[in-house]
Amino acid sequence: MKQAFFLDRDGVVNVEVDYLSDPDKAELIPGVPEALREIHAHGFLAIVVTNQSGVARGMYTETEVRAVHRRLDDLLAAAGAKVDGWYFCPHHPKHTGPCDCRKPAPGMLLRAAREHEIDLANSVMVGDRLSDLEAGRAAGCRTVWLVKTGYGAEVVRTADLTGINVATDLADAVRRTFAGEE
Repeated sequence: MKQAFFLDRDGVVNVEVDYLSDPDKAELIPGVPEALREIHAHGFLAIVVTNQSGVARGMYTETEVRAVHRRLDDLLAAAGAKVDGWYFCPHHPKHTGPCDCRKPAPGMLLRAAREHEIDLANSVMVGDRLSDLEAGRAAGCRTVWLVKTGYGAEVVRTADLTGINVATDLADAVRRTFAGEE
């Protein structure tokens, strides 16, 4: 079984842009390519799991989500890095009803674990919202990290973070995980 870092997309991998649907607006957060290379150097997979309610809201299509992912793949490849899998939830309870994939539900992580033979109990979830961390915990990840990029800085200011690991960004969470600071 493999180990993985599950990563939220917006605010963790790429700069937060509300309802990102234009690939030309996709921009990597500094340090992400290096963090992904470190993840892979330790034998982990890097899997992105992202809620994309803009699809359910009719703001953009699944095709546009995939185009953003291709653009991010291109930016990462140019920096010598990669993501091993992209998973997204196109639902929103108010528009499509309940689903098992929208974080905080663990559906995307569970699906990725099946498809990539991932040992969830030895994997890590990194996100910028509490719903990301809840999904990681619900899936059985050994560690969850809240990063201060994206919406994370606001979460740090307003939420009870008892028992939650907080990192500056993805690179910091990766470094600290492999240093045993989880």
